[in-house]
Amino acid sequence: MRAANQQGDQRVTGQAAGPIWPSAAPPPATPLLAWSLQDVAELPRVRADLRRHATTAARSDAPASDDLRDQLILALDEMASNALRHGGGGVHATVRQTPDAYLIEVSDRSPAQPPSPAVGRDPSEGGLGLYLIAEMATQHGWYVSNGQKYVWALLPRG
Repeated sequence: MRAANQQGDQRVTGQAAGPIWPSAAPPPATPLLAWSLQDVAELPRVRADLRRHATTAARSDAPASDDLRDQLILALDEMASNALRHGGGGVHATVRQTPDAYLIEVSDRSPAQPPSPAVGRDPSEGGLGLYLIAEMATQHGWYVSNGQKYVWALLPRG
């Protein structure tokens, strides 16, 4: 039996997430896409919007583009679903870009609860989303502004 989950060729160890995400502001980035969300039933539309954008923007000479696009969609889906389930409503999700990465940022109305990866839980019970995001991202963090919690991750564009 394996001690860690596997994602593609990378081993997902959970070590990049730690028990709580670091408190930090994201780097500056140019806006691309934004959604206001009320229910997890909206996430298929959000995933489709992001897939269309990422497919159109992908460099055809980058062999890892499909994997990076899938990681981007997974990260946004996990972050938005966490906010919708645990964040107290008023969820907003954005995708912005830096010269070499996508910045995903999701806000909710639960500023007192930092993003906390599930610790000591059997992986079959879920709760691995924040671990996966932390390992896929080049940077990740969270901060509070104007009574809102913002959780973010920076993923390579390829």
